[in-house]
Amino acid sequence: MRERVVGLACCVATVAVCALAWSPVVARQVRPRDAGARREKRGQNSARDMTTAALMPGGTFEMGTDAFDVARLQQTFGVRRAEVFSSEVPRHNVTLSPFYIDRREVTNAQFKKFLDTHPAWRPGNVPARLHNGNHLKHWSGGAYPVGRADHPVVNVSWYAAVSYCRWAGGRLPTEAEWEYAARGGVTGRAFPWGDEMPDKTRANFSASGVGDTTPVGSYAANGYGLYDVAGNVWEYVADEWGAYASAAQTNPVAGGNLFDTGDSFLGVTTRRVLRGGSFGGAPVNLRVAYRDSHPPEGAQPFVGFRCARPAASKRRR
Repeated sequence: MRERVVGLACCVATVAVCALAWSPVVARQVRPRDAGARREKRGQNSARDMTTAALMPGGTFEMGTDAFDVARLQQTFGVRRAEVFSSEVPRHNVTLSPFYIDRREVTNAQFKKFLDTHPAWRPGNVPARLHNGNHLKHWSGGAYPVGRADHPVVNVSWYAAVSYCRWAGGRLPTEAEWEYAARGGVTGRAFPWGDEMPDKTRANFSASGVGDTTPVGSYAANGYGLYDVAGNVWEYVADEWGAYASAAQTNPVAGGNLFDTGDSFLGVTTRRVLRGGSFGGAPVNLRVAYRDSHPPEGAQPFVGFRCARPAASKRRR
């Protein structure tokens, strides 16, 4: 599957350019690429630091987009199909409890530590129904590519992302938590940094010319200290893909909270929400309100994740 740059629901062609015997875990500018060996050592020694989480204060915010804004957005971003934005409608109030969310996307070095102690998720060991054949296919002999320690882990399924976050003492963020955090404390802004259109100094996206992942934290953080919430890689969230409710909600998670009930998440078959855009994305995909989706087994080279946890809980790792 090729990455789309505008599109909808990650299954359309590019627009712009068991109770199981197998038991998984439950529980600034771009830096030069030729500095890979130095980053490799740094990534191995500082994986714990890279997972430092930011405390989100919680509260009520306006999530999504007003229907009357769709025509303006089509014109601004040169998008002909209104349905590209229709999944963001209606704009609605959401109240969230305080929570922590990782400042950076999960890296190869971090995911390798997970694999070292949980071989069920190593390449070749994962049941076929839990991935699409791409699971860590760019790794060799159980090792990530040289020089990529601090790049976001990709080619992992939603199931693997859920399992990693449990091992790390958390869970995937809900879609509402993700959008709240990505806004950086300011309601109504188009992008994590404000309303200015993306350029190569702000994010890794199609026009940056990188064409690949960059080390996490290569660009400026948003107002809450989060990096790469626009561009680099799309990020899985917990929620099932579907239309927004119009009524006000408190701590919503579409499809139900599956993360405190053993292995129930392994039974998920419905599409899951993606957020944030990626190195191949168009400017429209980097908007904080933009939504897309992916099948839970859909490991791809442009999809990664970060973890979250309730403010009352403690990180185990």
